[in-house]
Amino acid sequence: MRRFGWLHREPMPHDYDLRRCGWRLLEATGAETVPMLADGARLAAIEGRRLFQPTGLRARVVLVGIACPERRARLLRYGFGEVLDVRVGLAELAVRTERIATQALLLPRWRGIGDLSLDLVARDGFVAQRALALFPREFDLLWRLLEQPGEVLAKDRLLREVWRLQHVPETNSLAVHVSRLRAKLAAAGLPRLVQTSSDGGYRIDPEATLLDRACSMRDNRAVPLLAENAA
Repeated sequence: MRRFGWLHREPMPHDYDLRRCGWRLLEATGAETVPMLADGARLAAIEGRRLFQPTGLRARVVLVGIACPERRARLLRYGFGEVLDVRVGLAELAVRTERIATQALLLPRWRGIGDLSLDLVARDGFVAQRALALFPREFDLLWRLLEQPGEVLAKDRLLREVWRLQHVPETNSLAVHVSRLRAKLAAAGLPRLVQTSSDGGYRIDPEATLLDRACSMRDNRAVPLLAENAA
């Protein structure tokens, strides 16, 4: 059965209710492949502004009720999966929502944030088109973290999903790989990208690329000044 979610606390309007087409409404919205419907008129009122967080949620959101063509274009450029007029019919809404659900199942070739991009075919990372020379496990680890930037992934979850282990080993293999990954990112100008949480998990800091870029620009400006003073 096809599934979808609704991003508002308020009841879903009858005109948007895909259950009339045989879909199943999910109460929880965490499933990454489930398309989400949202009322464009209540966009700013969505709790926690989840749509504007870097979690990849926008790509599977179908915004309905946006009458202005220019605004629909802006929201599409911002990354929403679909942005539809107020006059959309239920049959068309169902087809467009199913397309978003299908796209969510496809594995992307590229994944990235800021100046960093990962290429699944090359199995390497690139910063400003320079390769990081990642080892396979380093690439897999970074690819998994970038799937949910900003969200903490627990140690046991990373071991299960990247290492395919169902238990926490006595070795510190995860910490060693994170350390090596951080060293390569630091050498490329991204020393703050991978953060450790208080409970030992890891996450991608979405703001780190901006901060590291600002620090790099500051350091580059400082070099000529120091040289001039030394002279």
